[in-house]
Formats: sequence, C-alpha cells, structure tokens
Amino acid sequence: MDLILALDAGTTGVRTAAFDDQARLVDGSYRELTQHFPSPGWVEHDASEIADLAVATLREVATRALEAGHHVVTVGVTNQRETTVAFDRETGHLAHHALVWQDRRTAATCREFEANGHAQLVRSTTGLVLDPYFSATKMKWLLDHGVLDQAVAPSLATIDTWLLWWLSGGSDGGVYLTEPSNASRTMLMDLDTLDWSSAMTSLFGVPLDTLADIRPSTTNFASISAEVVPELAGVPITGVLGDQQAALFGQACFSSGIVKATYGTGSFILANAGDSSPGVFPGLITSVAWDLGAFGPAAYAVEGSAFVAGAAVQWLRDEMGFIGESGELEELASSVFDSGGVQFVPAFSGLGSPFWRGEARGSITGLSRGAGRAQIARALVEALAYQVRAMTDAFRDAGIELRELRADGGASSMDMLMQLQATNSRLEVLRSKSLEATARGAATVAGLEIGVWHSLEQLGELWEYDHRFSPTDPVEVDAGYAAWLRACARA
Repeated sequence: MDLILALDAGTTGVRTAAFDDQARLVDGSYRELTQHFPSPGWVEHDASEIADLAVATLREVATRALEAGHHVVTVGVTNQRETTVAFDRETGHLAHHALVWQDRRTAATCREFEANGHAQLVRSTTGLVLDPYFSATKMKWLLDHGVLDQAVAPSLATIDTWLLWWLSGGSDGGVYLTEPSNASRTMLMDLDTLDWSSAMTSLFGVPLDTLADIRPSTTNFASISAEVVPELAGVPITGVLGDQQAALFGQACFSSGIVKATYGTGSFILANAGDSSPGVFPGLITSVAWDLGAFGPAAYAVEGSAFVAGAAVQWLRDEMGFIGESGELEELASSVFDSGGVQFVPAFSGLGSPFWRGEARGSITGLSRGAGRAQIARALVEALAYQVRAMTDAFRDAGIELRELRADGGASSMDMLMQLQATNSRLEVLRSKSLEATARGAATVAGLEIGVWHSLEQLGELWEYDHRFSPTDPVEVDAGYAAWLRACARA
C-alpha cells in the first residue's frame, strides 16, 4: 500500500511514523534525544544529533516498508518550533548547540526591550509576547556572542529548516526554506503579510539574509537526497508544520470552538481562530496555524503554552527515582485519594500562559509528615490539569467560545488526568484514538498536497476518538485549583 511518513523532531526525542490512506498509524520508530543543561535555566540540543536521529528513524521505517512491498509516496515534517540553530549552510559547520525553546538565558534581554517600550510593537506585529521562549532573542544572543562571525553563509534557523536543508543534501544543494507556522514563532514574522518583518529583524539585529525563505505549509519543498536516506531517494517532502499546529491539524480542529490540548514535553492549547488574524488576547498568543496554499487561505490559532508537562514526569523518573517508567505515574498517583495538601508547580522553565512569569521556578509545597511519593505524584497529575485550566479560563475571559477539547500526547493516556481536565475546564474531553496527533498532522498535511486526500472535510471524517470524559461536580477541584494558584504566586 501507499504510505505517508511523518518525521516528528520533538523536544525529548525524534520519531518517524508511517500512516496509510485512512490516516491510520501502521509503523513507527523512536529515538530519545540528549538534553544539555550547561547552566541553570539554559537548555541546549546538538542539532547534528537531531539530524542523525531523523535519518536513523526514517531509514528504519522506510526499510520495513520496502521489505513489506509498500510504497512511500511523501514525507511530512513537524518539529519543536522556537528552538534555534546557528550554522554555515555553505560548509555545514554547526556554530553552537541549538538553543531550545525552554532556554531562559535571554530573560534579561526581554526585560530590557520591554523597558525600552518595544513590547506593544512586538505584540501587534507578531502576536507574541516578549519572552525568551521565542526565537528572536535567541538569535540575537548567538549573533552577539559571535558564533557566526566566521561563517561563509551564516544561517539562523528553526528545526524544520535545519531538517529540510539536511535531508535535501545539506551543503551539497540542500534547500533553505521554512513555512508560516514555524516562522510565526520566531517573533520576526508579520502576522498579516506572512513574511519577515523588517521592523522586527531590525529591532533584534537579525540580518534578513540569515533567515530562510517562507513558503506555504503545503509545498513541494524538496526531494530527499539519495546520499542522506538511500531508502527514500527522490521521495518529496510536501508538508511542514510546527508541532503544535500539526497536532491541531491532526486532531481535525478545522472549525472555531474546537480546541486541542497536547500533553507532551509541555502542555499546549490551540484553538482554530479562522482565516483572518484575530488580534491578541490577554495571557494568550496568536500564531499562524497553517497556510495550505492552493487549498485555501491561511488559518490562525490562538494558543496557550505551559512549558513543562511530560518533562516533569521525566524529572520524577530520572532525577528523583519516584517511578521506573513514565507509565507508572498514574498507578502511583491513583494509590491515594488526594494529594494530602501537596501542590506541585512544574515551573522548571518559568510559567507560560496566562502568567508569563519567566523568573518563576518549580516548587513542591504543602509537605507534611504524611506526604510521600504517591501524594507528590498525584499533585503533579493535578497540576497538569490545572495548567490547562488556567489557559482554558483565559480563552473564556477573552470571549473565545470553547465547545470541546480534543486531547493527545503521551500523558493523555492517563484516565485520571483526562477526567480531572474535563471537570476543571468544564468541557467534554475527547481523547484522540491516535495519541500521535502531531505526526498525524504532518502526514495528512503532506498527503493533502499530493492528492492522497482532497479536502479538510474528508480528513475530518477520518478523525476518531477512543473515549469521552464529561465534567463532574467541580467543588473539590475548584478548591484544589485555588490552592494551586496560591502556590504559583509563591513560585
């Protein structure tokens, strides 16, 4: 059969997933990515490792597909969005580790820009807030530290651009392109024109020639080089989306009022806001959802972002030794009736929406002699629901009507979390049948470009959920949420 591959280069790992023409997952390969923490608040990745893992997972899935007699017709790419790579596209030399979206080293720079009165211009032009989360101040930091001073063709790119360039041949003819869902997360793109803003590139001191050209999200971007992935030689890459927009697409959130929540490394809530820029809302940010080119006008998304979700589960596992595997968290949390007054604020990288407090740090409060591993584990599960509630409350405060929440990502497999979310957010929560909605979105947007599917309506009919969670009496969760907000204020 014909297969569409999705390359999902996430924050904690790289995955290749294979989908059939019914958008069903049929195969996959995953490799964990090394995290580098050179100083408190600094987070880096080795971009060459990301490329190596991308090639390894693509080759593994492609080999099995070919051995089974299948035909790979196209590849879609999705990626962690704001993470910034500095390299020389003439020589292929990587000038520095990639600065990850969680990295907070430019917090002082953001405060300086705000003090100088630039926040409103940034907000109105880009839909974003002045925060280290986004790429522009990361690019400024790299340039200020001279990492590209010796480069022949200095390049500052998000991960989608880095992978497109690498897979299409790198320094031997690789393409240097991006698309609006990623470009809109750099703090350098004009939301109205879908092109780089001269005002923003000038403000942050980023030369325009270091940035990739912007193309629609559905485009024949490049063909995969035989030298890089022999098993996929000549296969086109026809769709690219940032990971959260890909999950919105994969969850078939094609109309207003339907919001998706992805519980990955962080928690990200996106609502489709239609085909005209909706402006900005307190505590939330506005981005491009996708630009489908010939299939219709660009769509916009309103978003809330919590920087740490699954990463806190990983911390309990790897640093604290509370669990041996991430899947054990729910069992441990379910072994007690409540958290015993413990509150967990997973602000390891600051607090995102709707607080936007970059100086906040993670905390566990309310400890007593009766508190143990189970109470702390339960407090974390509750916190994951509270973070999303803070964002869905912000959507309502902004006048954005929410009809249902479609959930995906690894942590959404926990029934406890999904039920807590439904009650906290006063929404029906529909857990996607495929928790890999991000990869599904990359595959379906790529397949749309080459005619595997012909319309959003057709894709909407293929979306399925495995369980519906309905709100219950909110009295207890309301009390817990109020206590958690007090813990956030202390953090």
